[in-house]
Amino acid sequence: MRIARFVVDNDPMYGIVEGEDGNEVVTVIKGDPFFNGVETTTIKYPLADVRLVAPIIPRSKVIGVGRNFAEHARELGNEVPVHPLLFLKPNTSVVGPNEPIVMPEFSEEVSYEAELCVVIGRICKDVPEDRVDEVVFGYTCGNDLTARDVQKTDGQWARAKGFDTSAPLGPWIETELDPDDLTIQGRLNGELRQDGNTNQMVRSVRELVSIVSQAFTLLPGDVIMTGTPAGVGLLTEGDRYEVEIEGIGRLSNPVVRR
Repeated sequence: MRIARFVVDNDPMYGIVEGEDGNEVVTVIKGDPFFNGVETTTIKYPLADVRLVAPIIPRSKVIGVGRNFAEHARELGNEVPVHPLLFLKPNTSVVGPNEPIVMPEFSEEVSYEAELCVVIGRICKDVPEDRVDEVVFGYTCGNDLTARDVQKTDGQWARAKGFDTSAPLGPWIETELDPDDLTIQGRLNGELRQDGNTNQMVRSVRELVSIVSQAFTLLPGDVIMTGTPAGVGLLTEGDRYEVEIEGIGRLSNPVVRR
């Protein structure tokens, strides 16, 4: 089931997206599915007639996982960490499909990172790996934008990975998905730059959720970005980056500098 968040006449709402590619219809859901469950209404819109926004604005946090693909770690001259390398992004970093990535004034080296993202569905702590599926609401595409020059000079990653618009999410949340063997691709202006699979992860999605829950109490709507495959590179004003993940769909965002 594909759960989208969208706007009609400036009124945000949730809905279920159904139908063949290019002819999708979205059926409005009553209230917030994270707290009220999924109860549909009789109201439907052609997907082409609505504006998709980020499928979730985390009420609490976005948790990133660094260097979870060995080839990506090597391409940046890093070793695979012995322990999971976790960092936080504020919810103000989140934008949705087709919303602009705004290059921060303090950086000249912003790079893209196509990632599978886990959306948490219920409050949880210290989740055993074999029970992770019970706390996951679904999965979406993400782009973990990183100011590489600032990452090197700051000594910690708050500015480098947490600036406004640094976490595009979308186009929707897929609730019925096995995350263990999914193709992750990223295209810069239509050219394939990243081409990996979740089976190449150093730590699997379920293992990561369990590990993250040992450090943080997870709340409904929290998002875990699970790492990016090799092929990262820099963005410039006027670019467009597209993340495509098997079983979910495509997330595309233009790049601007203001």
